[in-house]
Amino acid sequence: MEKFVVDKSLPDMRMDQFLREKFPAASPAIFKRLIEQGHVLVNGKAVKATHTPRAGELIQIQWPEALPAEAQPEEIPLDILYEDDSLLVLNKPAGLVVHPSAGHEEHTLVNALLHHCRGTLSGIGGVARPGIVHRLDKETSGCIVVARDDQTHLALSKQFADRQVEKIYNAIICGETACESGEIRAAIARHPSHRKRMAVRDDDSGRMAHTRWRALEKLNGATFVEARILTGRTHQIRVHFQFLGHPVVGDQTYGARQNKRLAEESGYAAPRVMLHSRELSFTHPHTGKKMKLEAPLPEDFQRALESLRLR
Repeated sequence: MEKFVVDKSLPDMRMDQFLREKFPAASPAIFKRLIEQGHVLVNGKAVKATHTPRAGELIQIQWPEALPAEAQPEEIPLDILYEDDSLLVLNKPAGLVVHPSAGHEEHTLVNALLHHCRGTLSGIGGVARPGIVHRLDKETSGCIVVARDDQTHLALSKQFADRQVEKIYNAIICGETACESGEIRAAIARHPSHRKRMAVRDDDSGRMAHTRWRALEKLNGATFVEARILTGRTHQIRVHFQFLGHPVVGDQTYGARQNKRLAEESGYAAPRVMLHSRELSFTHPHTGKKMKLEAPLPEDFQRALESLRLR
């Protein structure tokens, strides 16, 4: 049973929306079902999904028993940066999909974790699975944290939601930036016509996103940068750098035209999106210790830098 007290009234938010934001690691559809089944209580009473949270209310959630995992275990090698009984931090290779989905039903990180964890799995959302607390795109490499039990999963999810996790990325972006550093505060939402893409939006549909960046090295038609994301929106770094006019090298979704020009001028064509989750810092939910894990730049990223370095 999960219990907590609402710290401020939210008259414009439904209860199911409020719970989705508070527990982003859980399946988005789970809360509507839990509310309908009477497993979400407010001050001891069942409520409707349309109930608006009010300051001081005691929320109780009875999580369902986990069903067997739908994905099957697969013996896929993992690059483990840290592991204990509660969590793992992995260095995900580029090209590895995190979750099974249409077209990627197997050979994913979840399949690998089901084999590696062997029963110590999070069950949030009603399905036994490794606790994928946050995600990386298929072509993005680097640090990703995984919870081995529900308590750890919920605690880490709260740290992400409360912006207590430091996430540092390296990227190679098209073009030379006009300044050495900067901040991007621009809301992100689904693209109005391309539903698989995200876009910066200035209407009410967007969710605020905040990225800080600094240039590390000028390259031939490109720039090596460090980016710190203070929010965790889908494709945030890729969309924000496109918004600046400097899409990530290798990103055919958000920067096909600039990447074509870079390849023509430099002779280098990236094999994938040149984005790497280099460092992840968080507080261990059980020990209280500050954890800081770092994944070195992969070989293809280093080759990209060498190919684009000024000579």
